[in-house]
Amino acid sequence: MSDRTAWKITSENGWWSVFGKKKGKGSKPGPPVHDDLCAVTDEDGRTRHVFAADGPNQLWLTDITEHWTAEGKLYLCVVKDVWGNKIVGCSIGSRMQARLAVQALENAVQMRGDVAMESFFALLQQNVLNRHRWASSDQLRIAIVTWVERTYHRRRKQASLGRLTPVEFEAIMNTTVALAA
Repeated sequence: MSDRTAWKITSENGWWSVFGKKKGKGSKPGPPVHDDLCAVTDEDGRTRHVFAADGPNQLWLTDITEHWTAEGKLYLCVVKDVWGNKIVGCSIGSRMQARLAVQALENAVQMRGDVAMESFFALLQQNVLNRHRWASSDQLRIAIVTWVERTYHRRRKQASLGRLTPVEFEAIMNTTVALAA
């Protein structure tokens, strides 16, 4: 007998298994996509996280939560400065999209003023992704790589790098290191 026939007979008679479905073996998560700047390794070799800062704007934490209303879900993304535990940015929306997190971060940067931070993805969105409807993924890949290599790396001066572009900054730093050696 097929599984469907067995299911139909058992459900019509109200028969249910006392054993639940076997849970599949979950896949292990891959390596982190960025460095964990809050991780500290103990003498025992165990890793723990230290969420502390000596001053404002050194460590920000963020989280997104969802809440139900009669009209549907509402999402909240907040950015908290660990130094004073102050919420420095937030964004509320009816859909959980990347824009929700980007807006919360932009609000935090705007509230805190001179912060050595910029939203790479917001710049990419504004300068590349929102400019066209892309016919193919290859066209979009080329546009992204071109913008990163030509504009972001070679033309965009950044306050955190002393008003230098990333290429200029690395050239100076590599020359300084070579001269010091």
